[in-house]
Order: sequence, then structure tokens, then C-alpha cells
Amino acid sequence: MKASPTQLSLKELRKTCAVVQVVEKWNVHARIRQDLFGFIDILALCGPDTIAVQSTSWANVSSRARKIAESEHLAAVRDAGWKILIHGWRKNKKTNRYELKVQNVS
Repeated sequence: MKASPTQLSLKELRKTCAVVQVVEKWNVHARIRQDLFGFIDILALCGPDTIAVQSTSWANVSSRARKIAESEHLAAVRDAGWKILIHGWRKNKKTNRYELKVQNVS
């Protein structure tokens, strides 16, 4: 079974964070997934930190960074003191394990 980037990020975040929740939703009418504030898939509460995560494939990390940089809500999320991370995932063909690249765009 192939794991989605969101599933992989949930598993990773649950190792260190007390509360982890998917905040993207499926819009039935438009038939698309909609992220919280246009770029957040997952919220995690890690001690005093609130972490907003955009989870994607390794190859799409730079396009997600551009999407976040262009968001009209970015300043408000930063002003709230939230850490903003992009999780990029790929499967290593030699080890057959998933690898994570984390980019901080806070």
C-alpha cells in the first residue's frame, strides 16, 4: 500500500507533537481538496509551538514554497507565531523507505 504525503507527515509529527490534525477538506461541489488558509494541510501542537504543515512530494517542494509565498494569508499566519513547514516525501528505491525533506518557510 502506497502512503500519501499527508499520511507520512501525520506519522512523523505524531512522534513529537501532542496534537496533530488534518485541516484540509474535500469540497464536494468543486471536487477538489482545499487547504486551510490556502496552504495548510496539517496543524500540530508541539509544546508551545503551533506548526502548520504543507505536505507534498519531494519534487513539488519548491512549487509549494512559491504557493505559500504568494498567499494572502501568509502574513497573518506568521503574525500568529506559527511555524510553517513544507514536508517533501520520496521513496528511496534502494532502501524502499520514505525520505523526508523539511523546508521551513516561517
